[in-house]
Amino acid sequence: MDLNLTAPHSMGTTIIGVTYKDGVVLGADSRTSTGMYVANRASDKITQLTDNVYLCRSGSAADSQVVSDYVRYYLHQHTIQLGQPATVKVTANLIRLLSYQNKNMLETGLIVGGWDQYGGGQIYSVPLGGTIVEQPFAIGGSGSSYLYGFFDQAWKKDLTEEAAEDLVKKAVSLAIARDGASGGVVRTVIINKDGVKRRFFPGDALPLWHEELEPCNSLLDLLPEPMST
Repeated sequence: MDLNLTAPHSMGTTIIGVTYKDGVVLGADSRTSTGMYVANRASDKITQLTDNVYLCRSGSAADSQVVSDYVRYYLHQHTIQLGQPATVKVTANLIRLLSYQNKNMLETGLIVGGWDQYGGGQIYSVPLGGTIVEQPFAIGGSGSSYLYGFFDQAWKKDLTEEAAEDLVKKAVSLAIARDGASGGVVRTVIINKDGVKRRFFPGDALPLWHEELEPCNSLLDLLPEPMST
């Protein structure tokens, strides 16, 4: 196998944002790849922008990181000038502006999620090219193609916090099972008027899907027992 170790670091990814009755839940897997090589199996693809707004990143890791760094800097200046934190909508539109103005150079799809006193919990999708769409739920990355039908059936308005997080956890684990570019652990961020909660779910805490093997410590555990003579 010819591994291209000089290829750009890409996050063949599953990222999700879901609104529920009191706020939003964001979720992502943790696999970062360089060509066919897994460069990082436990990366964090959910980036804090302000106290109340977070960003799910997919596509080129370098591109999504530089966008989040620029946006965090501009939002800090915004907060100093206005004396109050930026709203989710302002944050999403700033990301949209940077993505659109640099659409010929950036290869990243983003989901903005957060809570503010004006709009409550909000999810904005900013896909490749710099479009912005406010949605009750958004999915992105290579694993998203396995999840559209699942979300059409499973998402409901006014979910509880527990149900929304469970939906995100299930969806990311399903994408990990089907998408070779998604993998690792599942991270979630819950944002509401009370603040932010971050959670981590290791691989052995995720639900198993059709024909998935149970987690094991060694490949030898998968071998059948030797036949006695």
